[in-house]
Amino acid sequence: QVQLVESGGGLVQAGGSLRLSCAASGRTFSTYAVGWFRQAPGKEREFVAAISWTGGTTSYADSVKGRFTISRDKFGNTAYLQMNSLKPEDTAVYYCAVDLAWQTLVTGRSGSWGQGTQVTVSS
Repeated sequence: QVQLVESGGGLVQAGGSLRLSCAASGRTFSTYAVGWFRQAPGKEREFVAAISWTGGTTSYADSVKGRFTISRDKFGNTAYLQMNSLKPEDTAVYYCAVDLAWQTLVTGRSGSWGQGTQVTVSS
């Protein structure tokens, strides 16, 4: 399993921006697809965005399309989630995950998850 560490969360006003980072600890995830998920209080964890290991394919939840952008650096050490035009309903703990298999990743069945970073959007 790949050890993952998220960072970049915080408190922001509605309409603001944050950039989350997901870093691999001890090894790279250059050959893994990377995904971001979130879980709000009292709700199920949900898919937010994913990027293939090449960076050539991305996928987004409808709720964040046009506002969030997933990317990864060319060295395979860090992935990012740029979040713009944030809304109060984006408030959640955000997790990154990686997997060699795209479908396993985007369906939330990956075995490698970070500890999460809190994002709070005030109205």
